[in-house]
Amino acid sequence: MIACVLPGLYVGNYRDSKDPQQLDKHNITHILAIHDSPRRLHPDKHYLCVMAADTPDQNLAQYFSVCNDFIHAARLREGNVLIHCLAGMSRSVTVAVAYIMSVTPLTWREALKVVRAGRAVANPNLGFQNQLQEFESAKLSELR
Repeated sequence: MIACVLPGLYVGNYRDSKDPQQLDKHNITHILAIHDSPRRLHPDKHYLCVMAADTPDQNLAQYFSVCNDFIHAARLREGNVLIHCLAGMSRSVTVAVAYIMSVTPLTWREALKVVRAGRAVANPNLGFQNQLQEFESAKLSELR
């Protein structure tokens, strides 16, 4: 099931991303697909496809900026964004947490709690947790 984690921001899995009824129910206009072989499945949706493995050594942080821009631009236009990976637990959750951190003063752990409130299975792998910690440190140093 697609889970709402912020107004206009949803997290789900690959099966959710293929289900036109769920996409319509949540008025999904934009899809951020992040897994081993992402591709456009619905010609009527705006897509950002990011090829990334769910392994601790995968550098997901390199995509935070482009993902954040895609999500933010969609939300500013009152679009609804679905971020999905294969299981909807690690990659998509990591990207959602990074976005929440970029638009709020929340730490990565606080942002993860926000995502878990909507999607209980949210559980980024340890490598992604470390990247979120580094993203938080970089964000704090920018504010100083």
